Amino acid sequence: GRIQARKKLTGFAFLFPKQPKGRKTVPGEVAQQQSDTLLPWRQHQSANGLRRQKRDWVIPPINVPENSRGPFPQQLVRIRSDKDKEIHIRYSITGVGADQPPMEVFSIDPVSGRMYVTRPMDREERASYHLRAHAVDMNGNKVENPIDLYIYVIDMNDNRPEFINQVYNGSVDEGSKPGTYVMTVTANDADDSTTANGMVRYRIVTQTPQSPSQNMFTINSETGDIVTVAAGLDREKVQQYIVIVQATDMEGNLNYGLSNTATAIITVTDVNDNPPEFTTSTYSGEVPENRVEVVVANLTVMDRDQPHSPNWNAIYRIISGDPSGHFTIRTDPVTNEGMVTVVKAVDYEMNRAFMLTVMVSNQAPLASGIQMSFQSTAGVTISVTDVNEAPYFPTNHKLIRLEEGVPTGTVLTTFSAVDPDRFMQQAVRYSKLSDPANWLNINATNGQITTAAVLDRESDYIKNNVYEATFLAADNGIPPASGTGTLQIYLIDINDNAPELLPKEAQICEKPNLNVINITAADADIDPNVGPFVFELPSVPSAVRKNWTITRLNGDYAQLSLRIMYLEAGVYDVPIIVTDSGNPPLYNTSVIKVKVCPCDENGDCTTIGAVAAAGLGTGAIIAILICIIILLTMVLLFVVWMKRREKERHTKQLLIDPEDDVRDNILKYDEEGGGEEDQDYDLSQLQQPETMDHVLNKTPGVRRVDERPIGAEPQYPVRPVIPHPGDIGDFINEGLRAADNDPTGSGSTAGSVSSLNSSSSGDQDYDYLNDWGPRFKKLADMYGGGEED
Repeated sequence: GRIQARKKLTGFAFLFPKQPKGRKTVPGEVAQQQSDTLLPWRQHQSANGLRRQKRDWVIPPINVPENSRGPFPQQLVRIRSDKDKEIHIRYSITGVGADQPPMEVFSIDPVSGRMYVTRPMDREERASYHLRAHAVDMNGNKVENPIDLYIYVIDMNDNRPEFINQVYNGSVDEGSKPGTYVMTVTANDADDSTTANGMVRYRIVTQTPQSPSQNMFTINSETGDIVTVAAGLDREKVQQYIVIVQATDMEGNLNYGLSNTATAIITVTDVNDNPPEFTTSTYSGEVPENRVEVVVANLTVMDRDQPHSPNWNAIYRIISGDPSGHFTIRTDPVTNEGMVTVVKAVDYEMNRAFMLTVMVSNQAPLASGIQMSFQSTAGVTISVTDVNEAPYFPTNHKLIRLEEGVPTGTVLTTFSAVDPDRFMQQAVRYSKLSDPANWLNINATNGQITTAAVLDRESDYIKNNVYEATFLAADNGIPPASGTGTLQIYLIDINDNAPELLPKEAQICEKPNLNVINITAADADIDPNVGPFVFELPSVPSAVRKNWTITRLNGDYAQLSLRIMYLEAGVYDVPIIVTDSGNPPLYNTSVIKVKVCPCDENGDCTTIGAVAAAGLGTGAIIAILICIIILLTMVLLFVVWMKRREKERHTKQLLIDPEDDVRDNILKYDEEGGGEEDQDYDLSQLQQPETMDHVLNKTPGVRRVDERPIGAEPQYPVRPVIPHPGDIGDFINEGLRAADNDPTGSGSTAGSVSSLNSSSSGDQDYDYLNDWGPRFKKLADMYGGGEED
């Protein structure tokens, strides 16, 4: 807004209204001229009258007090242009407070140029306004350059100080020295802080409680810092102070300033300024011997510090009276009591009582300058009560060594127990608890152990040469107590077991030098009562050394082989004397069953040779004979029955009843299987049995009894296909002849039956059937001289 002097009478003039009576002139106001018009340029008096010169147009700020009561609108200033005498000018203002929010706080008369404020101002809402004044002609053309108008709202003390918090919480350690910082309170005043209206000062109004002094704290009037001002803070007496703080503006002038209050809660925090103290100087307790984890005494303490804090939590220590560490003191977390606990069993026979000295302290160290109290130590007397203790074996497990085979009744040792109860008159009795082989006895009074049987190291009850037994020792206390002890007997081996030949059976070829039999021996004893072994053949019977020989391989093995060039196939019992190396040595004559058999080129027994060499004992021969007789009896009975049927057919050839036919009788039932194939029966299979060759040479598998043999069959007299019932004697004689003429003896499954003393003549004597007992009586009656039916 510059107005050039060259412009003729151009520029704004201001007219300020008269101030209300009693009001100070606002700084910056210009004294009114008689015409109430302010000209914005310098004027100089000359002979020719007024003459305008060039200058800068600077408008002083306009000051408006806040909270004015009016009346409104209230004129602030009048602006006018010099050109309003020549043309009609219209005035307007723009900016915040005029045509921008807040709208129409200020207004201007467009004709007269008078500017008004329309309502009361609030500095705390807005402290200044910047407007621009405009002058235009009736056509809207700019007449003057816009002028900047600065309007300032003058502050009034219309706001109280406001505390940030209504309640402040702070703390200070008990025993703090004067001048210790506690906390800070802060109040804000919305008025102008550069004036007294916004300058806040603090003071303490009241303190509760007023102990030990009514002025324990002070506050910095300008910063609001609260500090201690007196000594004597003691949490155990006063735990909390409530301080009312006042904030006043107008620099704390209570007559003109506005005030507000807040509450400061100051907590006195605990320090460990009180040592724990026992409630009594002596404590007592009782504990049975051999018990652990038993509470024997409770120690009570008093501590005035903050409960359940490190300043209050008690820690107990035993400082004397328990060098072996039988006791410990644990702290009850709830009651803070000390629980004297047994952690290592006490022995009444060793200690009948304990005198402990204990000390208590806090988890946190004492505050500086605080000394341990005399009452922080106490004495604890603990008496031990006697209980009946079990006897015990001092040496457990006890090991003794002796030779096996000691005679019955031998005293081995005294396995005695000790009763710990020296102050009780008690007797100890012994008994067996475990004696697996029942080899031992124990004296019930003194524990002497004797053998009840011969101890055998080779017994199944021995493990690693050791026999183990357990015994019981019991006293006669109330209640009785008992203890167990284990006795281990290490048995030293003696040579009491003769060696046994291995193997028991063997196989060898009938010709020597093809293979040999390796033999060894087993001995239940242990070294040195075992090998090396000596193997030899007995001199009696003489055939043994004649047929066999033994060759030594080493101390444990030898070889048995044939001495002669050929030995007939069969099973031979070869006695061999085996002697061990014990002192004295033991020997044993063992028999090895040697199967001598024909061998192939590889030295292995052939199948036929194995059967030939198997040999049959007397029992086996008797069993075979009985089977043959039963088979023959069945055949004879069938032939006799067939003979009867044939005679009936000759008698009643034309009157045969189909119901009497054997085949029809068989088919009539028709139960399992059957069909047309089952109706033809080859009764020739009941004749002479076939040779055994196909059985011996047959590959493994299942074969029906009526299956034709594979391979060549021996030649026998030709029989008709349909058996003709003839003399049973002829049938038997034919079988005997076929067997006798078979050089291999394999013509019959029954082997050679020459021992039946068959006769080559046609006559047969059946009288021997009478000697076979009642089972063959009917057969003897039929063929021992009786007539045919």
